[in-house]
Amino acid sequence: MAHVLVTGGTGFLGAHTIARLLTAGHTVTTTVRSPDREAEVGRMLAAAGAPGRDGVRCVVADLGSDEGWDRAVAGAEHVLHLASPFPAAQPRDEDKVIVPARDGALRVLRAARDAGVRRTVLTSSFAAVGYGHGRTARVFTEDDWTDPAGADVTPYVKSKTIAERAAWDFVDSAGGGLELTVINPVGIFGPVLGPDYAASIRIVHAMLTGHMRVAPPLWTNTVDVRDVADLHVRAMTAPKAAGQRYLALAGDPVSFHGMAAALRAGLGRAADRAPTATAPAWLLRLLATVRPALRETVPQLGVVRRASNARAREELGWSPRSNEEAVVATGESLVRLGLLNGRSG
Repeated sequence: MAHVLVTGGTGFLGAHTIARLLTAGHTVTTTVRSPDREAEVGRMLAAAGAPGRDGVRCVVADLGSDEGWDRAVAGAEHVLHLASPFPAAQPRDEDKVIVPARDGALRVLRAARDAGVRRTVLTSSFAAVGYGHGRTARVFTEDDWTDPAGADVTPYVKSKTIAERAAWDFVDSAGGGLELTVINPVGIFGPVLGPDYAASIRIVHAMLTGHMRVAPPLWTNTVDVRDVADLHVRAMTAPKAAGQRYLALAGDPVSFHGMAAALRAGLGRAADRAPTATAPAWLLRLLATVRPALRETVPQLGVVRRASNARAREELGWSPRSNEEAVVATGESLVRLGLLNGRSG
């Protein structure tokens, strides 16, 4: 068993990954941005039923500062770098999201290299793989990269692409003996452990509270957070994973209408506000002219991005849950934790 540093322990994926590591018998240090968030790590691990959670060491370290990273990485054989900025809204100045993502990844990699860490597993995103190519029937693989100049590329998508490129360049040019593996998940769903969860969870939340009365004509790829955590742990030690990227997705894309149908089938009356109809694309384009929050969805209307998880399955023996399982598990946890208060009539 190994000692592992997990960055971003209060995050949705971070907490699930720590729980997976503890279950496998590893010891863990995790980073938090401030001391008052240490208790939050404990609460999320308790919700996950993680064994040995009292032994998790928390270190204060921020991606925007060098302070604390030498202490965080001390004694670690592996680093799982999961923490990354996600904007509440797309900034007008793209550097506000690009610079923290890129510089934060490089800061962690330098600390890992200097501490003699064997391998770092970096959480990137499908955002670094499948955007900027227009409407296409291609099936994206780990060999594909997002075109940062593409018409559908938002500052967040660009930030994930630039940060991952910078990580590979660093390891190639200045990494010493540090190995790098990258995980590229799609939209992450699955059981939430508290009020801090992935942005993709808001889709299910909006469906169950009645705030999404009709489904937009959008498609997404999904993956269960427990499976993403499992893939990180597999990639951490598998010899063939060094120098590889792995797409993390359940399978074929699912429409928002299909997600709502899965919730109704899986949750019964708890999903009685989930949409049953799909809005026409022309209506959303019209509404986007007066509602700025809708504008970034317009380029995605009707776009279906297919991708392959074959490399993770074949090289690491990874077997993810289905789209439906991930979506229903999300809804079940939101109901169970009472996070649907203020449901729309």
